[in-house]
Amino acid sequence: MSTATAAPPGTREANRPMTREERKVILGSSLGTVFEWYDFYLYGSLAGLIGAQFFSQYPEGTRNIFALLTFAAGFLVRPFGALVFGRIGDLVGRKYTFLVTIVIMGASTFIVGLLPGSDSIGILAPILLVVLRCLQGLALGGEYGGAATYVAEHAPNGRRGFYTSFIQVTATAGLFLSLLVILGVRTATGEEAFAAWGWRIPFLVSVILLGISVWIRSTLNESPAFRKMKEEGTGSKAPLSEAFGQWRNAKWAILALLGLTMGQAVVWYTGQFYALFFLGSILKVDGPTTNLLIAWALLLGSGGFVFFGWLSDKIGRKPIILGGCLLAALTYFPLFKLLTAEANPALNRAHQTIPVQVVTDPATCSFQFNPVGTAQFTTACDVAKAALARAGAIYSTEAVPAGTAASVRVAGTSVAAPVLEGRSPAERTAETARFNRELTAALTTAGYPAASNPTVVRMSGPFDVFREQPAVLILVLTILVIYVTMVYGPIAAALVELFPTRIRYTSMSLPYHIGNGWFGGLLPATSLAMVAQTGDIYYGLWYPIVVALATVVIGMLFIPETNKRDIFEEGTPDGAPVRRA
Repeated sequence: MSTATAAPPGTREANRPMTREERKVILGSSLGTVFEWYDFYLYGSLAGLIGAQFFSQYPEGTRNIFALLTFAAGFLVRPFGALVFGRIGDLVGRKYTFLVTIVIMGASTFIVGLLPGSDSIGILAPILLVVLRCLQGLALGGEYGGAATYVAEHAPNGRRGFYTSFIQVTATAGLFLSLLVILGVRTATGEEAFAAWGWRIPFLVSVILLGISVWIRSTLNESPAFRKMKEEGTGSKAPLSEAFGQWRNAKWAILALLGLTMGQAVVWYTGQFYALFFLGSILKVDGPTTNLLIAWALLLGSGGFVFFGWLSDKIGRKPIILGGCLLAALTYFPLFKLLTAEANPALNRAHQTIPVQVVTDPATCSFQFNPVGTAQFTTACDVAKAALARAGAIYSTEAVPAGTAASVRVAGTSVAAPVLEGRSPAERTAETARFNRELTAALTTAGYPAASNPTVVRMSGPFDVFREQPAVLILVLTILVIYVTMVYGPIAAALVELFPTRIRYTSMSLPYHIGNGWFGGLLPATSLAMVAQTGDIYYGLWYPIVVALATVVIGMLFIPETNKRDIFEEGTPDGAPVRRA
């Protein structure tokens, strides 16, 4: 070992003050990651307007293909970015790799703001959009592992959870920033102008954030752990094959997925996204009120990221991450039922007092899993169940012999379900409209609240919180966010500590992005399909509950506690030496 090598952070006292260089490292990594999440969320927030600009004039089959590709770029492509940039990060260095990821992300976002619509350049517009979205997904797949590894390798032993917790705030901060910019531009331009051209502004102004982020990151030094590895000549020549081709290393990536990130992801998506969907789509709370309620919960609960990161340095990563998964699994049902009771009391009463049945042959009913919006469910049973799910109704299924016409029975009133097979598009539209009209009338007559329901929560402004209804809802949503901070605050430190320096970037990135991109990203579509299948608005919660409980069991049995590990020492968590490729 070279005697000129500076003592790594792992040899320093854990209780000393944070140095100026360490604050700069955290700021540069966090700001860059906020910016990348801001870019990522712009697509989701403006998906409807982007679709109208790039996809709407094409035949349905073509639109569906592009919808699939756009979705894949957002979630399914992220693990591939983790492999590509994780390998580069372990070969070339952390600093340069996440400089590349932020430039790719920022450039692709800025170009979207300039990209002509399909009216101007035809099918080239959606093709270019999908390419840019794929580049963005790849870059995001490499960003998180780089930022988390870089900060952790600058942190002293005993403070990695605290230092890396600032990275964990970035996804929420990026969501906040994107919503604020969109709201500001929308207010300044007006709805008509925003739909025509104003939606481009949030993409274009991202170039300012890109410039600031690149400038800060370019002034940073390479991480001490990576420099030490390079000076000693112990780096990996083939990070991918060493990380995933050797069982002693690959098993920790699998265990990290199943015993940490899988549960973390579903708790994260349930607390921040499924709660938003549940309030708006199922409980019929208006959009501005839903956003204000979620914003207050995020504001009140986000300090938990740093708190639980700090606490994990004291008591361990496992008790907090697995404890958050367990608490979420045990309390989701009562918390979401309390949301229903407070957000829409009239709907809650209807659930308890008004029987609704779908009378049909069960063989004609599909499991309506539709993550990209491309599938069509046209049987009478599927149309009826989808309509009831959209109405927020709770219903059961009454089986009848094959060949019996399907119907919906609401408190004794029967509504014939539409038969769409073999009909022209115009006839399908007319029949569906007839069914929706009659179903709405039957539900309202029986006692389900109308659209003008006065009991549903409404907020007149951001500070209209000093009433029981919004106050209780914000409290419940804040509890859900606290669960998010428990599982997410310490996760970066836990993942970094599982893997040796030579393959750390590669090894930690893949389980993180499979967990969050696939298990978490598919949660809304999976839960909605479960609701439609069973007629129970709470049944979709079984997906995050089962996954979170599985993580608790696997994590308890197989994941070691690593908060005291010196990450400058090579070896796997079970003490086995690393075989070098």
